Amino acid sequence: MGYLGAVIGAGFASGQEIVQFFVYYGSNGIHGTAMVTLMFAACGARLLYLAHSQKASNYQDILIYLLGERLGGLVDVLVAVFLFLGVSTMLSASGAVFYEHLYLPKELGILIAYSVVVVLLIAGKRGLIYSYNLLVPVKLFLMILISGYVVLIVHPEPHNIGVLAAFHDRNWNWIISAVLYVSYNFSLAMVVLTQYQGITNRRNGILGAAWGGLALGGMVILNYLALCKFLPEVIFYQVPMLFVAGQVSMTAKHLYTVVLWLGIITTALANAYGFTQRFAQFTGLSYPACLFLCLTLAIPLSMQSFSVLVGKIYPIFGLIGVSIMAALIYRTTKEIGREVYYRIIRSSQSIREA
Repeated sequence: MGYLGAVIGAGFASGQEIVQFFVYYGSNGIHGTAMVTLMFAACGARLLYLAHSQKASNYQDILIYLLGERLGGLVDVLVAVFLFLGVSTMLSASGAVFYEHLYLPKELGILIAYSVVVVLLIAGKRGLIYSYNLLVPVKLFLMILISGYVVLIVHPEPHNIGVLAAFHDRNWNWIISAVLYVSYNFSLAMVVLTQYQGITNRRNGILGAAWGGLALGGMVILNYLALCKFLPEVIFYQVPMLFVAGQVSMTAKHLYTVVLWLGIITTALANAYGFTQRFAQFTGLSYPACLFLCLTLAIPLSMQSFSVLVGKIYPIFGLIGVSIMAALIYRTTKEIGREVYYRIIRSSQSIREA
């Protein structure tokens, strides 16, 4: 649930990420969705493998092991900065949902998101995991219900037929797009996934992360298929999935507004917990005090435009994700290879002794 909750946030639920990274590439986008499914599963399993082998229960330990003391420390600081900026972005997103879709004051949306995050995270790691186990199933159920209905029941208008194929001429850029999508999301997922090392055994942790990655990829594919049914219209919407849900009924659109807001909250939880935990270690202040301080300081920036914040913050976060993911693949490949080699040696020695 942690993997799904961290990645299926505001950008995913809005449909904007899926449009930019996959729908834009038309029929080639389905290849990208298949690629990210495998990458999410493989990277999630490798992260839990590493977390258990190194007995790491926080993302800082993982970063130091992957990148070394100096570079790992620098990336740790950058991740912490972007986690804080991510909190501001999600508070801003909540305000945008209240203002644009519920016709209520933006400040009310920010205040409610602030309050919910404080209540759910005041218990620390236990609160994070409990809230994910509570909120993520509701979010996924509603998302699958609406997207699945669109894919299976709703049929495109005649003028949309053939539009998907017309978008296919993008060379091989869909591969780069798929890699960037995974790396961009994996940085945040890492913050949450490492928390599961302390509550799962090695086998269950690795299998759980792998299955979570496959489920995550399945959600990407489902949303891609739903959005492609409404090409080219979805390209021009800030929140494409709300447009798609509106084609089903107003009830579906209202339900999807709930999905979008839950996506905002689960992303805010991951960002706020990751930054608060790091800030508490750095300052020596208590976790609750740091939580209140983090969220309160995030409010002024959250008054900025949601789209402006996303456009400035997330591309740089993606570059950090590329370095983390590359180091993870390299390190775990070496560790797994070494482990397999020693097992073969031990097996051959046992055979000779027998």
